[in-house]
Amino acid sequence: MNKRLRIAVVDDHPLMRQGIASVLECEKDFEIVSVGESANDAIRIGSEHAPDLMILDVSMPGSGIAAARAIKSANPGIRVLFLTVSEEYSDVTAALEAGACGYILKGIGGSDLVSTIRSVAGGETYITPAFAARLLTTSGQPASKAKAAPSPLEQLTPREQQILKEVAIGQTNKEIARRFGLSEKTIKHYMTNILQKLGARNRVEAIAASGGMKLSHSL
Repeated sequence: MNKRLRIAVVDDHPLMRQGIASVLECEKDFEIVSVGESANDAIRIGSEHAPDLMILDVSMPGSGIAAARAIKSANPGIRVLFLTVSEEYSDVTAALEAGACGYILKGIGGSDLVSTIRSVAGGETYITPAFAARLLTTSGQPASKAKAAPSPLEQLTPREQQILKEVAIGQTNKEIARRFGLSEKTIKHYMTNILQKLGARNRVEAIAASGGMKLSHSL
């Protein structure tokens, strides 16, 4: 029997917190180990329960980002997924810097939330596709600064640009491999090159780093 994924949910809105937990409890391979409503709760849960994955909101008493930073510092093995209404570029970058593995917006459907959790738990870094697409058209930097610097995408081959475009719409390595008729191992190799060229630590940072330029649609 496969090990169940141990999940904690921390959100200061009771209905949202209960709703998320209710959806996830329907999955046989998910186990809700604890819930909370503040950064202090999140830090305590991380220490006492060490869940495999913790779902946090950015805006909660004590700051969800501060909680993520403390949790990842104390227990790097806990994967943190933000589920929030904030579409601020600064919140996304702060969440990533705090060690988050995913950033999705509230309003996501139950089945999509479940699949996102599976992706993040499996080692992927995930961001809401529509939001990721917006990051491709703005780097969050002042216009004068953006003009002064060459585009990071100029370092990528057309195939690498294609793969990054697929990443931006939420595709997993397996789905990208199927799309281009390549092996998943080959896609992982491409992703390693992309991250190195863009100076990014993960998929979301790669999307953000490519802001301001259109990705190639053909080889």
